[in-house]
Amino acid sequence: MTEKRTTNPAAPAAQDLQSLLGDGLGRRWWQSITLWLAVLALAAAAGGWWYWQAGKRAKAAPRYVTQPVQRGQVKLTVAANGTLQPTRSVNIGSELSGTVRRVLVDVNDAVKKGQVLVELDTTKLEAQVLRSRASVASAQARLAQAAATVKEARASLARLEEVARLSGGKVPSAAELDTGRAAYDRALADEAAAHASVQDARAALATDETNVTKASIRSPIDGVVLSRAVEPGNAVAASLQAVTLLTLAEDLSRLRLEVSVDEADVGAVQPGQQASFTVSAYPSRPYPARTTRVAFGSIKTDNVVTYITYLEVDNADLSLRPGMTAAATITSTERNDVLTVPNTALRFTPVAAVGAAVPGPAASGDKAGGGIMGQLMPRMPRSAGQRRGEGGAKGGAALRQIWVLEDGAPRAIHVKVGISDGRVTEVESDALQPGMQVITDQLAAGARS
Repeated sequence: MTEKRTTNPAAPAAQDLQSLLGDGLGRRWWQSITLWLAVLALAAAAGGWWYWQAGKRAKAAPRYVTQPVQRGQVKLTVAANGTLQPTRSVNIGSELSGTVRRVLVDVNDAVKKGQVLVELDTTKLEAQVLRSRASVASAQARLAQAAATVKEARASLARLEEVARLSGGKVPSAAELDTGRAAYDRALADEAAAHASVQDARAALATDETNVTKASIRSPIDGVVLSRAVEPGNAVAASLQAVTLLTLAEDLSRLRLEVSVDEADVGAVQPGQQASFTVSAYPSRPYPARTTRVAFGSIKTDNVVTYITYLEVDNADLSLRPGMTAAATITSTERNDVLTVPNTALRFTPVAAVGAAVPGPAASGDKAGGGIMGQLMPRMPRSAGQRRGEGGAKGGAALRQIWVLEDGAPRAIHVKVGISDGRVTEVESDALQPGMQVITDQLAAGARS
C-alpha cells in the first residue's frame, strides 16, 4: 500500500534561507543592548553629579529676604496717655454754715445760670435780718437826738454871743463863751458819730440780707451736674473748710484731653497739631483731636519728667465722659508721596561667602565685602569727613546705605533718610525707584525661606 505525503512548495526556500543565515542573526555594534545600558548608566551618573554640584553651589550661595520699595505716606507720631476733662468745671460750695433744707438738682441734670441748686435753712438768717433792722432804727433815733442837741447848742452859743455884743464884752464872761462853744462842738461830734452808727447798722443789715439770698445757692454757669455730695438735712460747716456740694461742667459737647508727654518727645509737639485717641469704652473708634497748649512747667513722677499737653476734643454726640482714660497719638510730622523702605533695610549689611566679595560703592568702606575674613579683620578708623558724610547730608538729612537685589546679587545705594514711623523710613535717592527689591535680611547657607 503506497503512502501519499503532502508537501509545501515554500518549505524548501525557507530551509535554504535558514541554512544561509545560520542559527544566529548578525548584528552591528551600535545595536548592542549592553552598550546602550552602559551609556544610560554613564548619563545617569553624570546627571547625578551635575545635580549634586548644582545643589552644592545653591547651598553655598547666600539667600536674601527682600521687600519692594514703595511710595506712600510716613507719619512721625508721639504717643501719650491722659484723661478727659471738661473745658470748664465749677465746684459749688456754701459760704454759710447751716442745715440743708432742699436739694433741687441731681447728677446729669442740665442747669441754667442763676438757677437755684441748693437751699439752706434761713430761720437764723431771717432773725439776724430783723435784729439788724432794729439796730438801724436805733441808730437813726440816736442821729435825730444828736441833731437836736446840735440845734440847742448852736442857739445857746448864739445868745451868749449876742449879749456880749450888746454889753460891749462886759457880760457874759469869757469862760461862759468858751463853755458854749465847746458844747456846740461836742454836739457836732455826737451828730457825726450818730451818722456813722446809722451807716454801720445799714451795712450789717445789708450783709444779713445778702446772707439770706446766699442761703439759696445758684448756678454760676450753664452746664451739667457731674457730681452731688449733699442731701437734705446735712449740716454745712463752712467755717472749718471749703465744702463742695456739687460739681458742674460747663459744656460736655467740648472736652479737653490732658495727656502727659515724655521729655524726649515734647520737642516734637506744638500747638495746632492734629491727633487722635481711643478710650477703653470704644477701643475700635478713633476720636480726632487738636493740640491747643503745651505746658512749660514739668511734672516729675518716679524720676520720670513729663509735660502736660492739652488737646481739644469734639464730643457732639456725648459719647465721651469726663474722667475717661485715653491713649492719644499726636501727629508731629507728615510726609506724603515719598519713597519708603523698611527700617530693617537700613540696619542690614550682607555677609559674603568665604573668598567672595559683595559688590558695593568704593567709597562706602564699611562692611561692603571682603568675605568673612574681611569682616573679622580690624579696620582703620574713619576720618571725620567720612563720619560727617554718613551722619548727615546737606539740609540736615542723614545719609545712610541700603542694599538692593539686582540679578541675584546685592548692590549698595546711598540714600538720604527722612522721618520714620517706627516701621518704615522716608528715603531719597536718584538711584532708587519704586518696586526695587531692597534687602532686609540674609538667610544662612542652605536655609529655606
